[in-house]
Amino acid sequence: MGLTIRSTGKGAADTELIIRKPSPDAKVAALAGNPNVGKSTVFNNLTGMNQHTGNWPGKTVTNAQGFCSTDKYSYVLVDIPGTYSLMAHSAEEEIARNFICFGGADEIIVVCDATCLERNLNLVLQTIEICDEVIVCVNLMDEAKRKHIAIDIEKLEHILGVPVVGAVAREKKSLDGLLLRMDEMADAQMNSRQPVKVHYPEEIEQAAELVLPAVKEILERNGRKRPAAKWLALKLLEGDTSLLEELNKATGTDICKEPAVSGALNEARRLLESRGVDPNTLKDKIVSTVVKQAEDIGRAVVQSKEQGYRGLDKKLDRILTSRRTGYPVMIALLAAILWLTITGANYPSQLLSQGLFWVQDKLMELFVHIGAPKWLTGMLIEGVYRVLAWVVSVMLPPMAIFFPLFTLLEDAGYLPRVAYNLDKPFKRCCACGKQALSMCMGFGCNAAGIVGCRIIDSPRERLIAMLTNNFVPCNGRFPTLIALITMFFIGTKSAAGSSVIAALMLTAAIVLGVVMTFVVSGILSRTLLKGVPSSFTLELPPYRRPQIGKVIVRSIFDRTLFVLGRAVVVAAPAGLVIWFLANVDAGGVSLLAHLSDFLDPFARLLGLDGVILLAFILGFPANEIVVPIMIMAYMAQGSLLELDSLSEMHRLFVDNGWTWVTAVCTMLFSLMHWPCSTTLLTIRKETGGLKWTAAAFLIPTVTGMLLCFLVSRAALLLG
Repeated sequence: MGLTIRSTGKGAADTELIIRKPSPDAKVAALAGNPNVGKSTVFNNLTGMNQHTGNWPGKTVTNAQGFCSTDKYSYVLVDIPGTYSLMAHSAEEEIARNFICFGGADEIIVVCDATCLERNLNLVLQTIEICDEVIVCVNLMDEAKRKHIAIDIEKLEHILGVPVVGAVAREKKSLDGLLLRMDEMADAQMNSRQPVKVHYPEEIEQAAELVLPAVKEILERNGRKRPAAKWLALKLLEGDTSLLEELNKATGTDICKEPAVSGALNEARRLLESRGVDPNTLKDKIVSTVVKQAEDIGRAVVQSKEQGYRGLDKKLDRILTSRRTGYPVMIALLAAILWLTITGANYPSQLLSQGLFWVQDKLMELFVHIGAPKWLTGMLIEGVYRVLAWVVSVMLPPMAIFFPLFTLLEDAGYLPRVAYNLDKPFKRCCACGKQALSMCMGFGCNAAGIVGCRIIDSPRERLIAMLTNNFVPCNGRFPTLIALITMFFIGTKSAAGSSVIAALMLTAAIVLGVVMTFVVSGILSRTLLKGVPSSFTLELPPYRRPQIGKVIVRSIFDRTLFVLGRAVVVAAPAGLVIWFLANVDAGGVSLLAHLSDFLDPFARLLGLDGVILLAFILGFPANEIVVPIMIMAYMAQGSLLELDSLSEMHRLFVDNGWTWVTAVCTMLFSLMHWPCSTTLLTIRKETGGLKWTAAAFLIPTVTGMLLCFLVSRAALLLG
């Protein structure tokens, strides 16, 4: 789920889904499939970088459109949200079904996973029921081979009656066969084929036959080839309200009020009732019939010679998803990632800082050379540029390490196991287990975590996830936490194992944030957002070897640089404000000093001081500038400063009254305070109102202040 300008915000969701064609005669092909089957890999390799991302109308689920061409035709590929079924029990299923029925696609490509084909055939059969223009792409044939799974592609094509191609989507050349079949379908060379029919129990077939003539007449009158008449007849018998709404929009009429249709439906329902089939039983029979036929086809075309690799997956899952070992492994992996991030980011961050501040010196020389006024030099160089230099040098190296490492776990198939492990704790809080995934995204950027909450179907549970996402520290808060841990609890001298201890303490802080997420989610579920947790389907995909090159490129361009860009945009004006406050005097004292003195009495109740609280307030646009503001205020300088070492910084803080209690309270407040401006703006766009944005601001802030107050009072009582 990409965090992009087009994929963020309620406004994007209210626009029509526009198919952008490179030429008027271009064909539209929809890519459907279960999650984790490599559908996005097929899409990316066919379209390259020629893509457009937007939102589905009325939904907060992103779509991607791309272009590809052959010697005969050009195609617009539309990436449909991954779904297990078209029964429309979630936003993804509803969108996929609606686009297949009413989106005007010339071809539907259903991507399947060769390692678990039987489960994927359920979606294939449902798609074929809606339309005939279906191509099945059996992806991950190399994975199937490694797992000693053989698939008879020709036999599968014969049974399904639609084109079937095998592929290894990560190898672009293997998709040539798919392009060839797309051309053949566009040439109408598939008309002689007879797609497979789903054979329902006799009473359901008879009921559908009664409704079929009236439905056919309606579709023909409106000039619609889709959805297929029999499938629509069955849906009318089921009483699928969401489909009826879309159908009424598409045809411009209320189909159930048509005399012929309503009469046929009444007769068909009487027939079903006489056979003991009520609406719920009807749905169960339809689902079970499709699933059974998919199983039969799977057994006919799939041969599994050995179970060794499946056995290995099961052995890993016994460790990674067990009650005893699942949580320790999660914490250990998090600690390892943080250790690699801390250790690996230090040197490049230092080099980047030196380079950017070298540029600053050259800019200063240029401004002096051209005779620029001192105030202008101060505003632009010591204010705007210096803040930007701090943000880039502090944020870029850790993100460039953290995001790829996190994406590698995702690519290997581990993150769904994290969601599985955390599902029960979230359920006890009356929240959704999918919140675990959006929480994980918050480690990199809380704004990305907020956008990630779109995967949660329930509006109540989605709000809970948004309101609590800030309890997980984003990448911008890591430098503050690491610096304080190093200065006050480990020591500023580099010692053997100090980075490991720092990673463990940072992990403990993050675990505290996760615990607070559970606590506050539970409180919200029982007060402001009462409700029962919803159920959802979570697939544990097979473990795969990560595509390291693609992971690095995707992480840097799609996540690191984008998040950094958003931080830079808000940090620039912040630098201007900070410089202004530090350089404008009132009564011989800077406005910055006046503000810190004003905040000091309240801040000391929280175990902080006025400078610390003011630094967090001025760091609202970007958390990375909190520590530089503290240094600037303590040293009474008019611009942001960077001390040469943590030892000097530690001495400066101690000289200004810091103790270990101050450090602990500052860490707690860094962990739990208001979201940054980018995150709040994203919440405002996602919720469409100020009420929940204000709640997202107040909930972590009040929690953090209360916790800091309790810690500082306890330390005072204990001496």
